[in-house]
Amino acid sequence: MDRAQLLARLDEKAALDFLSQMARHKSYSETEGERVLAAFMDKQMKALGLDSELQPVVGERVNAIGRWKGTGGGKSLLFNGHLDTNPATEGWTVDPWGGLVDDKFIYGIGVSNMKAGDAAYFCAVKTLIDAGVKLKGDVVLTYVVGELQGGVGTVAAIQNGVTADYFINSEPTDLQAITMHACAFTYVIELTGNTRHLSKREQAVDAIMAATDLIPRLNAMKFSGALSAEHESINRVHVGVVHGALGKELHEWRAPQVADFARIKGSGRYAPGQDQAGAVADMRRELDALEARFPGLKATIRIEKQEGHRSMPAFEVARGARIVRTINAAYETVRGTPQPTGAIAPPCFFGTDAGHFYAELGMEGIVCGPGGRYNTMPDERVDIADYLDMIRIYILCILDICEPA
Repeated sequence: MDRAQLLARLDEKAALDFLSQMARHKSYSETEGERVLAAFMDKQMKALGLDSELQPVVGERVNAIGRWKGTGGGKSLLFNGHLDTNPATEGWTVDPWGGLVDDKFIYGIGVSNMKAGDAAYFCAVKTLIDAGVKLKGDVVLTYVVGELQGGVGTVAAIQNGVTADYFINSEPTDLQAITMHACAFTYVIELTGNTRHLSKREQAVDAIMAATDLIPRLNAMKFSGALSAEHESINRVHVGVVHGALGKELHEWRAPQVADFARIKGSGRYAPGQDQAGAVADMRRELDALEARFPGLKATIRIEKQEGHRSMPAFEVARGARIVRTINAAYETVRGTPQPTGAIAPPCFFGTDAGHFYAELGMEGIVCGPGGRYNTMPDERVDIADYLDMIRIYILCILDICEPA
C-alpha cells in the first residue's frame, strides 16, 4: 500500500469523535480530571495493542506513556503533548466540555492547547495500525501532565527513561514548524523613592513616575549575547503587573502624598545561547540608568520562582536537521505548499516541553501542532481541516522516520 492510499484510509469522522471524547474530559491542571484523562488515554493505547502504562508524577499525578514497538533496525520517533488545561473563562457561547463539532471547527477548553495535537498523533498511529502497517522503529506516545507547571510531567518521563531518536512536540503552532523558542523567567522589580506631600513634591522621589519611565524601556528590551538576528528576535520583556503607593504595604488611602514605592512584575524571554544571568544583568543596567535619571531612587530586581513549578528551557533545532526536513516534506505533500518554518511569532515566545527534551537529552525535535489562532480564549476551537491535515502529516513523519518493515 503506497502512502497516498494510507492517507486516504484516515477515518475523518472517527478522528473528530475521538477528539470530542478528549474535549469532554474536564482535565484542569492539578485536578483529578487530568488523572482520569490519562487513564482514558492509557486504555485507548492498550486497545490499539501498544505497550502502555500510567507513569507516576510527583503529587499523585500520572502520565500515560505508550510504545508501538517496531521490528528493529529503524529510528524511533516520540510524540509529546500535555493533557492538563487552563480553566474555562467567562464569555463562552458553547459548552466548554461539549466537544461540539460544526462544519468548520471543533470546540472545547483545551482543544487547541492542546488536545487536538494529542489526538492527532494517536489517530496517526491508529490509522497505520488499522492498515496493517509494521514499522522498523518504535513510536512512543507521551501524554503528560503538569505542562502548565513548567513541564513537571515531561521531566518525570525523562527521569524514568523515556527517550527516542527524534521527537515531535504537538503544541499549537497552526501547523507551522517552530525550530526555536525562548526560555521564560519571571522577575520582580521594586522601586523605592522618598515621599512628600503634594505641596512639596519637587523634593520627593516619585516611585510611580520612575515606574512609568521604566516600563516602556523594559518592554522594548533585547538582551545582549544573541547568537544571530533570529535568536534576538525571540528576546522579549513584558510588564504585566504594576502597583504604586505608600510603603511596601502599598497604602492607598493617602492619595495627596507622593508614592514612595512601586512594584513591577513581569516576564522575560531569551534565546538558546543566552542565559538568565545575562538577561538579569542587562535589566540591572537599565535600573542603574533609571537611578541616575531619578537621583535618590533605589531599584532592585529578583527572579521569582513559584513553588511546584519548573522553568521551561529554550529550544532549538537546525533548519537542515532530519526531523525538520521530514516534517517540511510531509507538510508539502499534504498541503502542496512549503511549510512556514523558523522562530515564528507568536509560538516562538511560548514555553513548551520540547525545551526539556532538548536541554536534558539533547534530542533532535520539532514543535508543530494544530490549533493556535483561537487558543486560550472563549469558544476555544481548532479548524477541522488543520486537525485532519496534522494527522496526515504525522502519518508521513512516522513512515519516514520509523520506516515500514
